[in-house]
Amino acid sequence: MKVIFVQPDGSEQIVEAEPGSSVMEAAVFEMIDGIIGMCGGICSCATCHCFVEEPWRALLPPPGPGETEMMNALDDVGPGSRLGCQIILTEHLDGIRLKVPKEQL
Repeated sequence: MKVIFVQPDGSEQIVEAEPGSSVMEAAVFEMIDGIIGMCGGICSCATCHCFVEEPWRALLPPPGPGETEMMNALDDVGPGSRLGCQIILTEHLDGIRLKVPKEQL
């Protein structure tokens, strides 16, 4: 399945990912600039913050309490803000578009 990362300069990086993996895992595996995943995906660092573009937001479950707590520590939170480690890729997310923030923490 495809995941599209949009960099702050508007350039796009399209990667292939396995269903069941997280957005963070796909980004780190493909070395996407701006997605660090320092904690390895256990929702404890927020260095996989990204902005989910419409209409993909409606296809995701709401953030859980741990994700919400981590997001509260960020300065650059906006519409569609999510942690990539908490977005598990499923077939219906094929082609999901995510904007990478200008900087992480």
